[in-house]
Amino acid sequence: MDFFADIFLGAGALAAAFYCLILSRKLSKLKALDQDLGGAIAVMSQQVDQMTKVLGEAQNTASSSSSNLETMTQRAESVAGKLEVLISALHDLSDEEDAGQIAEEVVDADENDEDVEDTTPESEDVTVFLRNPLRGAGGR
Repeated sequence: MDFFADIFLGAGALAAAFYCLILSRKLSKLKALDQDLGGAIAVMSQQVDQMTKVLGEAQNTASSSSSNLETMTQRAESVAGKLEVLISALHDLSDEEDAGQIAEEVVDADENDEDVEDTTPESEDVTVFLRNPLRGAGGR
């Protein structure tokens, strides 16, 4: 009977050793998974920081482009107003010399960035083209 008890005791010890071996392998896989997961989280955190920096730079660039576009739009509106005055003045003139003189004044004033003196003759039947500054491009 002692012999059978020793065999069962040895078999139990072997089963416990086998269980410990399996448990050890599972724990090492879990540890490797934890390290891989930690590395993945660190990489993602670094990528988020980089994307935040890129987004800030993109916002600064967009702001600068917006201000440049606004300046150019204001300049274009100013030039459009001068062209409208020039067109209406040229429309009313019958002499080519007067038209050339006004065109030269507008060009000179544009180069000097001054207002053009209105030398158009007074008439009751004058067609004037005006643009509404509150309306944007495209006739909205």
